[in-house]
Amino acid sequence: MMQEIDFVKFNPTQNMTILVKSNHPAEDYKHIASQLMSYDSLHAEQVGFINRSSNPVAAASLQMAGGEFCGNACMSMAAYLAANSGMESDGVMEIKLETSGTNQLVSCRARREGDVYLCQVAMPLPYAVESKSATYGGEEIPLVLVKYERAFHVVIEADRFSEEWMRKAEGLAKLLGLAFDSGLIGILMFNSETFEMASLIYLPGLDSMVWEKGCGSGTASVGAYLSWRNKENVSARIKQPGGTIQVSAEYGGQKVTSLQIEGAVSIVAHGKAFIDTERSRQNGCIPSAAPIFN
Repeated sequence: MMQEIDFVKFNPTQNMTILVKSNHPAEDYKHIASQLMSYDSLHAEQVGFINRSSNPVAAASLQMAGGEFCGNACMSMAAYLAANSGMESDGVMEIKLETSGTNQLVSCRARREGDVYLCQVAMPLPYAVESKSATYGGEEIPLVLVKYERAFHVVIEADRFSEEWMRKAEGLAKLLGLAFDSGLIGILMFNSETFEMASLIYLPGLDSMVWEKGCGSGTASVGAYLSWRNKENVSARIKQPGGTIQVSAEYGGQKVTSLQIEGAVSIVAHGKAFIDTERSRQNGCIPSAAPIFN
């Protein structure tokens, strides 16, 4: 049986994102996302569903297929609302969103520059940032854990991102998946001189692993790390394979008190997609390229 899906596709730093406009039962979200993200359909890394919010303060409710919080999807949602408002170039729109992955309303700002929307998102704060080390392949690797309620990121400072280092990161992610009970482990290789980052997302439950071209939550975690390390406010542009994301962090009382990312979002497609709901139900899961927290 074929089902019709109304969608909009966005490009936030090449972390290709689909937002579904048509109404569907929440229990079908993963099945629909699985179909839409596939190579023979719309081909993207994540799918969110636009709903009406029960909170009168929120402009809309964004529910990700995996129930995660997604900074890039929030930026895409802000761009969508700004575009629908008929915003002219140089216009600015303040938005509050209800979204999966957090109980707090998320503050966003969208500003239009031609056909591109520059979007800011106030990110969830980590509850801890800790310096650790891990032994892998007989080598002790210094690292920093940035911990969230449903996930954690590992920041590793590296001068270059060689294939050998990337293999080490993948092995370390597997090792940490065995050692910790977490829905997601992110390995963030970061060069503090060039401000370049390569981000690996590992889902132990699905045994899935992907190097992302643009990671919103990884950018936020690097900002939190820099603020924690330097014990000061931080504003930095983090370079990634898909482009650059700006992060701002504030520090006070021995902890990170505010975290915000900003990036460029473009709308690349909209229309109707047709999916085989029976096949998606049989598959029953999101493909391995879909991060739970990004």
